[in-house]
Amino acid sequence: MKTYLVGGSVRDELLGLPVQDRDYVVVGATPEEMTAAGFRPVGKDFPVFLHPSTHDEYALARTERKSGRGYKGFTVYAAPDVTLEDDLARRDLTINAIAKAEDGTLIDPFGGAKDLREGVLRHVSEAFHEDPVRILRVARFAARFGFRIAEETMALMKLMVDNGEADHLVPERVWQEFSRGLAEEHAERMFEALERCDFRPKLLAELNAVPLRFSGPLAVRFAHLCWRLPEAEIKALCDRIKAPNEERELALLACRARELLGATKPAELLQLFRRADAFRRPERFALLLQAAVLARPELGLEVVRKAHAAAAAVDAGAVARRASAPAAISALLDQAREEAIASVL
Repeated sequence: MKTYLVGGSVRDELLGLPVQDRDYVVVGATPEEMTAAGFRPVGKDFPVFLHPSTHDEYALARTERKSGRGYKGFTVYAAPDVTLEDDLARRDLTINAIAKAEDGTLIDPFGGAKDLREGVLRHVSEAFHEDPVRILRVARFAARFGFRIAEETMALMKLMVDNGEADHLVPERVWQEFSRGLAEEHAERMFEALERCDFRPKLLAELNAVPLRFSGPLAVRFAHLCWRLPEAEIKALCDRIKAPNEERELALLACRARELLGATKPAELLQLFRRADAFRRPERFALLLQAAVLARPELGLEVVRKAHAAAAAVDAGAVARRASAPAAISALLDQAREEAIASVL
C-alpha cells in the first residue's frame, strides 16, 4: 500500500499558494484494508475514506470507463492493481495530474509542472471529452489562474459543444463550477473561454453582454451579470443553472427595483424602499446597492443611502400609537417616512 498527495493540493503547493484541502490517492489497497486501518468510508460512487485523525480524503486509485452520456455516465474500477499513473490519466488537466510521494518526490507523467510554469491549461488525454463538466472547470481555472487554454484543449471543448456532449451537464454541477468561476478575481476570463468554445450561447443564452469586471460577494456579482435582463429571462437562466435562492432573489430584486434607483423625490424613494423590502431586509438592500454601483456607476446613490437611513430611523411603534385605528397606521407611517426622507434631501 502506497499513499500519494494528488491534484489541487500539489498544484497549489507548486504555485506557492495556500493549500486548503489535501487529497490523497492510495495504491495497492482494498476497501477492507482501509477500514481495518481506521479509515471511515464516505464515497458513494467510488471508494473514498476519511483519515481517522486529520479527516483528509483518501481515495483508492481508480480508472473510469465511459458508459453513458453526461457526468454520471461512467463505470468506475478501483482495485489494488490500478497504478498511480492509471489514476492520474483519468484526470482533467495536466496541472491537476501531478502526485507527490511521501518522500517528496513528484510523479508527473503528463508534464503538469511544465504547464504550470508556462501558464497553460492542457487536457491529459482524449478522455477529457467524456465529462462535459470539464468545459466549465477549464473556464473556471482560466479565471482563477489567468492561464491560457492550449489550442488542442480549446478545440476539444468546442467539439464537445458541437457534438451535444455538453448538453448533458447536471444543473447542480453547472452552478457549482460556474459560481466558483464567477467568484474569482478575473471572472471575465471564464466568460471569454465559454465564448471561444461556443458554449456561452447554449448555457447562458440570455447573456449577450458580460461585464468587463466583477467585484463583491457572489450574489452581487450574479445580480450585476443579470442587470439588463428582463424578469422572465432571469428566471429562465436561474432555472437552467440551478442558481440558489440568495442569488436568484437579488437578481430578480434588481430587475424590479432598478428603474427607481435614480429617484430623487421622497415618494419615489419610499416606493423603492418598499419594493425592495428595504426596512425588513436592510442587508439585502445593501447588496442591491452594491450591484447597482457596479452596473450603473453614474447613479451615485448617496441620495438613496441617506434617504434610506432617514426613513429607517422613523419609530414605527410611535407612529402606530398615534393612529386612531389600525387601518390608518400604514398611511401615517408612509407620511412620516416621506417627511424624514425630505428632511435629508
